[in-house]
Amino acid sequence: MKFAQRIQNIQPSMTLAISAQAQSLKEQEIDVIGFGAGEPDFATPEHIKQAAIRAIQANDTHYTLVGGTLALKDAIIEKFEGDNGLFYERNQIVVSCGAKHSFYNLAQVLWDAGDEIIIPAPYWVSYPDMVVLASATPVILNTDQSSQFKITAEQLQNAITSKTRALVLNSPSNPSGSAYTRAELEALAEVVLKHQLLVISDEIYEKIVFDGFEHVSIAYLSDAMKRSTVVINGASKCFAMTGWRIGYLAAAAEIAAAVTKLQGQSTSNPTSIAQAACVEALKSHQTKVAVQKMVEEFKMRRDYLMDRYAKIESVACYQPVGTFYSFPDFSGILGREWNGKTLKGSLDVAEFLLEEAKVALVPGIAFGADNNLRLSFATSMENLKEGMDRIESAVKSLPA
Repeated sequence: MKFAQRIQNIQPSMTLAISAQAQSLKEQEIDVIGFGAGEPDFATPEHIKQAAIRAIQANDTHYTLVGGTLALKDAIIEKFEGDNGLFYERNQIVVSCGAKHSFYNLAQVLWDAGDEIIIPAPYWVSYPDMVVLASATPVILNTDQSSQFKITAEQLQNAITSKTRALVLNSPSNPSGSAYTRAELEALAEVVLKHQLLVISDEIYEKIVFDGFEHVSIAYLSDAMKRSTVVINGASKCFAMTGWRIGYLAAAAEIAAAVTKLQGQSTSNPTSIAQAACVEALKSHQTKVAVQKMVEEFKMRRDYLMDRYAKIESVACYQPVGTFYSFPDFSGILGREWNGKTLKGSLDVAEFLLEEAKVALVPGIAFGADNNLRLSFATSMENLKEGMDRIESAVKSLPA
């Protein structure tokens, strides 16, 4: 079978692969603790589920408008106004089958061969491959723990060429948990506007922040910046609705129209029932209470993890200000010997931890950071305690 070149140019999602590997081992009755999950370990709040049930009972089970129901678009518009101080019209909103789908659609309608898209690393695993699928070129800007995994305006300026079309921002960030302050965004925005770039601002984790951090959308900074930004968001992470597959974007009307046109020839509308549930999620006060409880639990887990990392020699970890991920740096054990081989990067460390500690973390190379691994704390405190015990023991067992 001959396959298209485009599918040969991309890699499978390593985050999904790690979760599948851990699940496979569990099915073999091997005691593996999986830290690869990219979704909250909480049930979708009951009032949201009931809204979906009511939609089914009302026979709200047919096609909707391609870009989303008017009720959901209006709820999204209200959300942007109330949460972000941003004002949009219905023709600027497109609802898709998850935030990933929103980004994919954008890449397909905006970029061609020869276009360069700037992506800070560490990055969400799918950004570069979706850029490649659009025949464009990802330009990776490396960061590390010393910069809190954030790029500077100077870095951005130095990376721009005549082919640069856009900057991808994910704040709060998967996998690092870092997030940009307003001042940092203002510095980046100055460069963006100077070079007439587009910003794709993925804000899917905006409500999962700690220590009083205030999320600011880069689109909020000025009218010019709003015109130069596409904001992506969705129901998956903040409302524990990953399987419902609802994401959305807000953009200039001509971009939204192009995305709707593409979606009309691919998936058509997102599931009608899930859209009804998302209206409830966005509008109900009960959702705010549920999100607050979830965030409080995530913070407690984060604090526990940071305390444990501090006690493991040769492992360092930036304290995330948001999301439910930690991104520990294992460079302190690289070069050591295990099982007759030298640990050279995150793939080796992930294999070591899976074999020796029976814990599954995602190798940082998938995110463009080969010294690190991603550990999701979207799991029980019991799993975190046992998993960290195993990691600490395994690291200490390595010869110096």
